[in-house]
Amino acid sequence: MLSMADTQQADEQTADDAVAEARDRRRTARRTARLAKEIRAFAGSHGGSAEGQLAHIGRGRTRIALVGANGEWGNLVAESFTAAKEAAEQAGVTLQDDFDGPLAAKVRTGPYEWSRMAGLQLGGPANP
Repeated sequence: MLSMADTQQADEQTADDAVAEARDRRRTARRTARLAKEIRAFAGSHGGSAEGQLAHIGRGRTRIALVGANGEWGNLVAESFTAAKEAAEQAGVTLQDDFDGPLAAKVRTGPYEWSRMAGLQLGGPANP
């Protein structure tokens, strides 16, 4: 049989868990909103719109690959797939299933990327 002290302790633990869960939800919402702001900033500075693709990168994290309307591209990392998807939706980014085909064709690469791909063969920076 549970004593009054046991019942009170269980109630306090349940209340503490609820507070911690609410705090975690608020923290996740803030991080997602901040990520959406970064996505909107990227789109705004690269032609006014962007498309993206989500990919798991390990340890629960998700890469958001973005391609701006002008062909510039970049990556952001989210704490979870759900957060990445919500941030992209909040930012108004169209998500593609794959980063090949039409999305990859929009990517514009410059001299830096080409020199990095070729490495020392074309006088690019050496790998450490």
